[in-house]
Amino acid sequence: MTSETFGARVHHALATRGQFCVGIDPHAGLLAQWGLPDDVSGLERFAMTVVEAVAPSASVVKPQSAFYERFGSRGVAVLERVIAESRAAGALVLLDVKRGDIGSTTQAYADAYLDPASPLAADAITASPYLGFGSLDPMVDTARRHGAGVFVLALTSNKEGPEVQHARADDGGTVAGGVLRRLGELNAGAEPLGSFGAVVGATIGETDESFAINGPLLAPGFGAQGGTPADLRRIFGSAAGAVLASSSREVLRLGPEPQAMTDAVRRGNDELAEALA
Repeated sequence: MTSETFGARVHHALATRGQFCVGIDPHAGLLAQWGLPDDVSGLERFAMTVVEAVAPSASVVKPQSAFYERFGSRGVAVLERVIAESRAAGALVLLDVKRGDIGSTTQAYADAYLDPASPLAADAITASPYLGFGSLDPMVDTARRHGAGVFVLALTSNKEGPEVQHARADDGGTVAGGVLRRLGELNAGAEPLGSFGAVVGATIGETDESFAINGPLLAPGFGAQGGTPADLRRIFGSAAGAVLASSSREVLRLGPEPQAMTDAVRRGNDELAEALA
């Protein structure tokens, strides 16, 4: 994909384009709100309008694969366009797939999403470590080989998350803390930033975990879901400069007018810059 690491690319994007990440999530309710049919034609019009509006100014866009997959192969073809045209406009693409498996299956997922030979290749993907962190090794190795990145679920804000993520391991630390520690090890010595990030909800509340992983931090739930710039400063502390604050509805509800969505990205970046500087 590139000789430059994802960590270096995302560090530059945060510095030049800001910390606001836009989720391109064409769920049925938004298609209806835009007056579009819940079919492939509506999906394509929605997704490409959003790309046109936000990809030239957002540092990262984050399409959620499931909303495209539900339309079958034609929906996946739209996702391929979203990835290609967003990257052509200068945005990094973080494909939200949350894949996690073992062995050759994990390698196949890595080849699908991180190998530049694939039409679905993105700059980075999300992944689940809950079959054991080592099960992600094929993704890590493939990302390193192609200059891509992996964001690993650590502390999500869904109500079911704590039963796994807050559980205590044999060493007395939490499962989430172990994920963060392993990410820090993967990123050790990387400059200016490692390529392996954590997914940490912007609405998780109080935590004693350390987010000094020398890598990017994806914080979904910013904006319409209740996460604020003050929350990000409180949660991430000195690591706040590496945060990608992700929002979808906050921007997408303003469509189908492209300029309104473009302006929302600029406002989001301005608010984050003021709060996290």
